This record gives sequence, structure tokens and C-alpha cells, in this order.
Amino acid sequence: MKVLISDKLEKEAVDILKQKGFQVDINTELTPEQLKEKIKGYDALIVRSKTKATKDIIDASDKLKVIGRAGVGVDNIDIPAATAKGIVVMNAPAGNTISAAEHAFALMFALSKNIPCANSLLKNKKWEKKLLGIELYGKTIGIIGLGRVGSHMAKMSKGIGMEVIGYDPLIREEKAKNLDVKLVDLDELFQKSDFISLHVPRTPDTKKLINENTISKMKKNVRIINCARGGVVDEGALYKALKEGRIAGAALDVFEQEPLLDSPLLELDNVVVTPHLGASTKEAQVNVAVEIANSIALALKEGKFQNALNLSAIKK
Repeated sequence: MKVLISDKLEKEAVDILKQKGFQVDINTELTPEQLKEKIKGYDALIVRSKTKATKDIIDASDKLKVIGRAGVGVDNIDIPAATAKGIVVMNAPAGNTISAAEHAFALMFALSKNIPCANSLLKNKKWEKKLLGIELYGKTIGIIGLGRVGSHMAKMSKGIGMEVIGYDPLIREEKAKNLDVKLVDLDELFQKSDFISLHVPRTPDTKKLINENTISKMKKNVRIINCARGGVVDEGALYKALKEGRIAGAALDVFEQEPLLDSPLLELDNVVVTPHLGASTKEAQVNVAVEIANSIALALKEGKFQNALNLSAIKK
């Protein structure tokens, strides 16, 4: 069986596939048209975020059984098109859990302590002692989404003495108690939080979850952290609220359109930004690659599907 890898993948993952008897071809420079031709004859396609597995490419496949994403988000894969052809789409949700949570945590610290601004000033030979930050101890963080990443964010926040409240309609009360997180509805979370950290996928329900209306329910001193997915925050509404002083700050790793190089958000001192680095650690890159390689092998060799996003729809 043949596996095509169209984005950079760590050697550890490639070795797993080869050891399990797969023919592995790596080509990370294919244009969409070239991939459309190349995909014929392959049983599996592994992508990261660069490759767009569009309907045209999926429809051009003749043997494709699985598309694997070495990472969490699958915005670059046309899942309905894959489902229509009986192709299972899988991701690797566990591999970057620690990395993503730590990045959100780091952004929260950077934002609350004015670290990026202070660093920039001092490197420009300006000794500025008037930058006034805030302590995290005793503050309330509202975590939206208590899956793997959100749960780890909750544990770290509790570890430094923050009060943690959370919203997740899918979480059981027992899990929340184990995390020492008080479950609340969204309105209460918006009203009580000093920090709000987002850890949800981008779906019709979460699209622009942070918007003009929800921002109006928040404290003026609230700071918003988004290391989840672009589009969960209405960036226009966020900019307006920050500019008008209706909220205190924001730290963003993901954006509606990426790469983000021209946005008024970049002009604000109370905004900390990073270029989608949540999973950009050596450990996370290896972890997600190995995770998806093992899942692909298990699916093709044994017909067992881990982290399949559309299997139930295909079986109907």
C-alpha cells in the first residue's frame, strides 16, 4: 500500500510507516494541480497545514482511503467531499496538547506583564519603568472548551493560584470536579472572567464566538487569549473594543486569515501576537507526526480508525 506525504513530516513518522511495510513517497513541493495528478494510486495522504486537500484533489483520487492531518485543525481538508467518497479523515489531537496549552499560558503571562513591549523598548535603548502589569494570582480565568488543551490550561492556571471557571457543553460534571473547575454558562463566564482563554474548534457554533455582543458582557479589565482556531474571534469587533478601552488586552496566536501581515490589531500595544506557533515545539511536531503515522497504519492494516472525524457519516 502507498502513502503520499505532501507536507514536511518528521523522520520518526516516516520510519514507522516504512517499518510497517508501506511504500512512502514524500513530495512537499506539489502545486494543487500537480497533487491532483499525483494522488492517483495512493491509499493514504498525510498533510499538515500547507496542503489544501480540496474537493478537486479528493475527487481525482482513485484508491484513497484515508487522509491524515498531522495536527488538530482540519480546516484545510474538505471533509464533506472526503465523506462523499468514503474517505476517512483523521487528525492527531493528542500530540500537541502540552505545547498548545503552554503557548496559551505563555501569552497570558506576556500580556499581563507587558513583556513584548518592555523587550522592544529596552532593545531600542529605552529604559521604561512605567509599564504597569498585573498579577495572575487570585484572578479568575474563564476557559471555553475543556478538552485536552483546555484541561491542561486549567491545571496550570490552578497551579499559580488562579480561580478557574469553565464552559463546555460536552464535559461531564465529574471531570470538571477532578480538574477543580467550576462549570458555568457562557454569560456568567463572560461576566466574571479577568482572563478568557479559548480552546475550541472552529465550527458553525463557535464561529465569531467572541463578538460585539459577547464582548459587551465582559469586564473592562478582561484579557482574551486565543490559541485555538482563527475565526472564533471577530477580529473587527475585538479591535474596536480594544481601541475604545472596553477591554484591556488580547493575545492571539491564530487569525481569520493567515498569514496575518496587515491588520489594525498589529498596531495596538495591548495586543500580543504570534504567528500560529501553538504546536511549534520540537516535541509536538514529532508527537503529532508519530500519532498520525500510527493511526494511518492501524487504519490501513487492521481497519481500526483512531481519531476519525467522519467515520460515522461514512457508515450511515
